[in-house]
Amino acid sequence: MKDVQLPLGYEEFGTDLCTQDLNIMKLDKLDKQILQYLVKDARKPFTEIAKDLLVSPGTIHVRVKKMEQMGVIKSTSISVDYDKLGFGFIAYVGLFTSRSLTSPEIIEKLREIPEVTVAHLATGKYGIFCKIRCKDASHAKDVIFRINDVDGVENTESMISLEESINSNSGLLQLVINDE
Repeated sequence: MKDVQLPLGYEEFGTDLCTQDLNIMKLDKLDKQILQYLVKDARKPFTEIAKDLLVSPGTIHVRVKKMEQMGVIKSTSISVDYDKLGFGFIAYVGLFTSRSLTSPEIIEKLREIPEVTVAHLATGKYGIFCKIRCKDASHAKDVIFRINDVDGVENTESMISLEESINSNSGLLQLVINDE
């Protein structure tokens, strides 16, 4: 692998920002079929997947372990309906940062704010773009003020989500599966 020079301040995030194309994993047809089943239902027993795909359960187990080791499967998880738990208010917050050099420190401070559920380093007018989940607008205001207090954050700009209409990886996975 060739050496990659990262932009100043991004060393802590690793070289994957600049070398993603070098790390693309090639999956065969069976791996892709297994992924289809697991994306729909991560708890589906390997025996059922094996029966549907006409292979042994051991084959499914070995393939899943291989994809975990390769980093294709990062985790298995449940989907929680945060609306039912009282956290149905979603907002997106763009952070104007003082310098890209401070981005790693800002990200670490954002990890300490539990309502920040997603944070991306970004290009454009925001240095970092976040998703927050709150109880209501008042709670969101308090969270945004806490974000504004993080050293290196110059200002924020917020957008309220009216409805989450798409939250799925299945379309993207279908693209990967069909890409031969």
